[in-house]
Amino acid sequence: MKTASLDPTRRDFLSNVLPAGAAACLGCKSLCGFFLSAEQDQQAAEQSRFLAESKFTYKEIFDFTFGYYYIPTLQGLRGQFKGDFIEAVRKGSEESGRRSAKNFAANVPTNDFETFKTWATNPEPFWEAALTWEIVESTDEAFEVKISECLWAKTFRDADAADIGYAGICHGDYAYASAYNPKLHMERTKTLMQGHDCCDHRWLWEG
Repeated sequence: MKTASLDPTRRDFLSNVLPAGAAACLGCKSLCGFFLSAEQDQQAAEQSRFLAESKFTYKEIFDFTFGYYYIPTLQGLRGQFKGDFIEAVRKGSEESGRRSAKNFAANVPTNDFETFKTWATNPEPFWEAALTWEIVESTDEAFEVKISECLWAKTFRDADAADIGYAGICHGDYAYASAYNPKLHMERTKTLMQGHDCCDHRWLWEG
C-alpha cells in the first residue's frame, strides 16, 4: 500500500538542519515556527497514511474483506450457533440494509424514485467495477435491472458459501428498498448468488 509521507528532499533537509537550528529557535520565533510547522506536517502525513490510496484490485479487496475474514468468521460461527443460523444472518442483513438506506435517504435532497435509480443510471466507479448490468425498464412506476456479473456472488460462490452470501448480502436488498422510501417495493426471482443466470431486480414505485 502507498503511504503518505514528506518528499525525500524535505525530509532530508529537516533531519540535517533541525538539530542545529533548535538553538536558533530560542531567539527567532519565525524560524522556530517554520520547523514546528514542518514537524507537524510530517506527523499529519504519518497519521493520514490510513487514507492513502491502495493498489489493490476490486477482486483483491473483496477477497481480503470477505474471503479472508467475513466468510471464515461466519462459517466458524455456524458450528457454534444454536438455532437457525442462516435465518439469524438474514435478520442481521435486514437491519444492516435498513440502516444503510436510511442513511442514504437522509443525505440526498429527496428520497424519490429518480434519486434511487442513480446507482445504475449515473453509477459511481465502485458499482461499475463490482457489477455488470443492463437496465431493462425505467418508468415512473417501475425500474428493472438485469445483473449478469456480480463480484459478491463470485466471491461467495468461490468460497462455497453462497447460502451465507445470499442471507448476508442479497437478502438485505428488500429491507433497503422499503427503508429508503415506504413507496418503494422490490421484487426478484433470480440471483447469481443462488446459481441462476442473472439477478432480475425489479423495483416498483407505489405512489
